[in-house]
Amino acid sequence: MASLYKEIVINTAPETVWAAIRDFGAVRAIVPGLVDCRLEDDVRIVTFPDGRVAREHLVGIDDDRRRLVYAEPGGRFVTRSASMQVFADGDNGARLVWINDVLPDTFAGLIGTNMNRGLIAIKRSLEESNP
Repeated sequence: MASLYKEIVINTAPETVWAAIRDFGAVRAIVPGLVDCRLEDDVRIVTFPDGRVAREHLVGIDDDRRRLVYAEPGGRFVTRSASMQVFADGDNGARLVWINDVLPDTFAGLIGTNMNRGLIAIKRSLEESNP
């Protein structure tokens, strides 16, 4: 299983970053390039620009640790699970850590590229809307 670990510093208060990450069904607000996103109970159905549709199951939200966990079982993956966690960074910044575990390993490159793009979009969206 490939494990991908990415992080980015966002020049926005960690509480603000966490509020955006925690809103599981509103990912398009911080990643505007997504085609669609809707919730069905605890499943987030995301349509990506390449046409792929992901069914991401909410595993848990930990407000004390500012950590969100979700999984995408089945589909083209044997399994994919991910977590996003927000930490304070400096006086008024946040460090967003995103971890993805994916099987088969052959998807690691694609997932890593998409994580990089997603983090840049999240940073841009949050910094522009919260100067």
